[in-house]
Amino acid sequence: MEDTATLDATRAGRSAAAYLLVVEDGTSSIFPLPRPGVVTLGRAPECELRVDHASVSRKHARIVIDAREIRVSDLGSHNGTRVNGALLQGGRVLTTGDVVAIGEVVLVMHAQLEGELAPVILDGPSWHRRLTEEALRSVSYQRPLSVFSIANAPRALPETLRRIDVVGRTADDELLSLLPEVDAPAARRLAQALLRALAATAPEARIGIATCPVDATDGDNLVMAARAAARIAQPGGIALAGEASQRIELGDRHVVVCHPAMVRVYDLLGRLAASELPVLVIGETGVGKENAAFAVHHHSARAQKPFVAINCATLHESLVESQLFGHDKGAFTGALTARPGVFEVATGGTLFLDEIGELSLPIQAKLLRVLETKKLTRVGETREREVDVRIVAATNRILEQEVEAGRFRQDLYFRLGAARVHLPPLRDRRCDIPILFRQFVADASARAGRAAPVASPAAMLRLLAHPWPGNVRELKHAADFAVATIEDERIEPEDLPPELAPPVAAANASGAFAALGTPPPMAAVADPSAPMRRLADELQDIERQRMTEALGRADGVKTRAAALIGMPIRTFNMKVKQFGL
Repeated sequence: MEDTATLDATRAGRSAAAYLLVVEDGTSSIFPLPRPGVVTLGRAPECELRVDHASVSRKHARIVIDAREIRVSDLGSHNGTRVNGALLQGGRVLTTGDVVAIGEVVLVMHAQLEGELAPVILDGPSWHRRLTEEALRSVSYQRPLSVFSIANAPRALPETLRRIDVVGRTADDELLSLLPEVDAPAARRLAQALLRALAATAPEARIGIATCPVDATDGDNLVMAARAAARIAQPGGIALAGEASQRIELGDRHVVVCHPAMVRVYDLLGRLAASELPVLVIGETGVGKENAAFAVHHHSARAQKPFVAINCATLHESLVESQLFGHDKGAFTGALTARPGVFEVATGGTLFLDEIGELSLPIQAKLLRVLETKKLTRVGETREREVDVRIVAATNRILEQEVEAGRFRQDLYFRLGAARVHLPPLRDRRCDIPILFRQFVADASARAGRAAPVASPAAMLRLLAHPWPGNVRELKHAADFAVATIEDERIEPEDLPPELAPPVAAANASGAFAALGTPPPMAAVADPSAPMRRLADELQDIERQRMTEALGRADGVKTRAAALIGMPIRTFNMKVKQFGL
């Protein structure tokens, strides 16, 4: 793919509401989708998304985005277009998590459109409209809701579902069923009854179950979680969304992934490990960049050699050269003995340079020379030493902008970015939140020698409502906090860190129903006898939420976050401390 396309995609990727994660050979990048608009994919220079790969036709496929849906169609390509492994015949609607293959290039769809209701892959809008309304009711009034993904189903279902249950069929002949007022245990019972009725006509049928708000709180993620569960279910069997995670073992550590984009990213990392290419991992603070770097090391031929990680942002300016390249005895005040730097310590293995964008330009120049010559000179020495390390770098900055601003060397960027891997933020893969939280709670409970508590639906709703500016690291801290502070075996909202965003209020839900043209349930009408909340408290909650969202978009940089919401930086810093952000 052309560098200009990658540049534009990387700039816009974090704020794009709908985008493609493009996985091509040894790199991945973000391509934002216009709303509305048309994007042609192929090798031709006039293509909006130019993919310069031999397996891709000049004009391979087209994506059309309008106010209601995102649809892909093949343009008579030589190798065809596949969606979720199935060869595309005509056009079809895309939803979050769909995997589109054009030749050997893979694109993962993200379509949770801000301020709009993202469509799902259905044969009609009525099922999705009903799903949207029911999800809003479930979230606002804490009523149960379940979704079935039924794979290998017949054209018609037996009459085992209730009259209020709504069924839709996708282009892949997958059946989706919406079950209002059904929690997880009841959904399992209904699924078992349905499979018994299908045993004679469709013995290979299998059902994945997702429940709101335990697994997700919006239509797209409920469907995605149910589909992920259906993929792991045995023929004639049932699987729950919470069982659909993939545990990737990496020596003495492991990573849990569920979202299709993360599955593809770790598959890409495994393939990159076989080469000696430097890898640049791009992602927000706390998204798991070190685990991605370690995955490259673990799957490589260097796995038995050292993996050395260093955060460039923590290096003192006067000592950074010594810490990277080593120093001789007496090279500076306090250098009582000769010491190797991290390059020599990592000899034969992998050196992970986290927050590479924080290095000064002079150090960048010296780093580039070491990468090009594979030789270094310790501070205070004159002789060169050969080094053999594989470099994996990471940043939460947009290095292309840093290059344009003169803060990062372009030649070093090209040297480090031979293979780029983008890690999506947690807010773009919310179906991972319940699975990761349960895993973190289990780990923290095991360390504390106690049984793992279970998050209540209200607590899970709070977790799914939070924007997670600190990503997976912040989620882990929330789990550790809950395990350390609760006294019983059930995690309630008050057991979570106080800075977590409150769940969606009923008033917000009423506005969403109005946007749909649907009247809210009677429960949405305020009780005139109920005490009113102080306006100052409500404004403070809004202020806290906006600041949290701004910090997420600004990757935790307070000056940028303050500018996003038009707040003086001194006021912003004061309120960060006040709110404990």
